[in-house]
Amino acid sequence: MGKQMTEMLKGTLEGIVLAILSLRPAYGYEITARLREQGFPDIAEGTVYALLVRFEQKGLVDVEKVPSEKGPPRKVYSLNAPGEKYLEEFWRTWSFLTERLEWLREGGG
Repeated sequence: MGKQMTEMLKGTLEGIVLAILSLRPAYGYEITARLREQGFPDIAEGTVYALLVRFEQKGLVDVEKVPSEKGPPRKVYSLNAPGEKYLEEFWRTWSFLTERLEWLREGGG
């Protein structure tokens, strides 16, 4: 991934992870795997786990410990009502930005 892509991703990864959680509850490694499947091969698990901790601290997700076949229980994260509201705001902001960028790309016409 190029430097420009990495920088742009930093600003949007929070919304991307929340969007993944809006589809269904997931644990950290599962989220990282989904990101990689979607074309983000350089996403580090540590980056995702740090985001999940921040989400938990901000009260945007609910956390449930689920027994694991191997090792300690997994923390499964699910989007709660404040998280859904936060994600809605992310999508509004995203739409605003993409509309303006498209306008500029098309010559500001």
